[in-house]
Amino acid sequence: MHDHTQGHSHDHTAGANATMLKWALGLTSTYLVAEVIGGFYFNSLALLSDAAHMLTDVAALVIALLAIRFGQKSADDRRTFGYRRFEILAAAFNAVLLFAIAIYVLVEAIKRFSSPEPVQSTGMMIVAVIGLVVNIISMRLLTAGKDQSFNVKGAYLEVWADMIGSLGVIAGALVIRFTGYTWVDALVAVGIGLWVLPRTWILLRDTTNVLLEGVPRGLELKEVRAAIAGVPGVAGVHDLHVWSMSNDDISCTVHVAVAAGTEANVVRQAVASLLDERFEIEHTTIQTEAPGEMSGETRHGHN
Repeated sequence: MHDHTQGHSHDHTAGANATMLKWALGLTSTYLVAEVIGGFYFNSLALLSDAAHMLTDVAALVIALLAIRFGQKSADDRRTFGYRRFEILAAAFNAVLLFAIAIYVLVEAIKRFSSPEPVQSTGMMIVAVIGLVVNIISMRLLTAGKDQSFNVKGAYLEVWADMIGSLGVIAGALVIRFTGYTWVDALVAVGIGLWVLPRTWILLRDTTNVLLEGVPRGLELKEVRAAIAGVPGVAGVHDLHVWSMSNDDISCTVHVAVAAGTEANVVRQAVASLLDERFEIEHTTIQTEAPGEMSGETRHGHN
């Protein structure tokens, strides 16, 4: 049985979401460039560290746009699963890039702790305040779509989290302004890095799991196997595979041995319904066979 229901809950709002995402992306990208330039010009490591975090916002917005664009693009003879994995590839690239930037910031911060460098706190504060305003505007743009789209919500949360980075830079600039302790700049930079890295690790872990066709987070394969085995008429379960093409698109293939005297179609439909209702697995390929058939036998029919 094949269930090809896509379940894209954001299709009806995709147009509006794409427009808001593009505006937020334009704002955030422009500020990212300004923050990098400001970081080097005002010699502020905190601004550079915050720029790395701002890069996660840009990436999240790009990924959300990719998900809308490629999620609607149908499969073809070369890409039989469609193009939704672009979103995962973009997220994985983003995570690797962030790790590289975080290492650079950490190395620079250690150098500055031992030999502090002058920092122009006024320019640092002006850039950070502009960043705070950009974050607030981006949040307002994304508010409408965050409840309809998984990816827009991800972008919204990234922008929300980046506000903390902007506030940290502003606080650091104020301390430097009134105390002259320029090492505070490096301290804020490390703080922002430590704030970003755990989420970067989670992003890298989850995207790697998807690329390796791993079982999606939140699902236990033994639970799925036990549930299928508990369906009336099922005499055995083997060759069970559960994976996803993207974060919210789960697929499953399984061979089910049908008990003697039981109608295969009835069992197959019962297993499909179970997978959909209990585990939210909509894309299923269920192959039925007699109990005596060898489990290792390769069969290409989709039943």
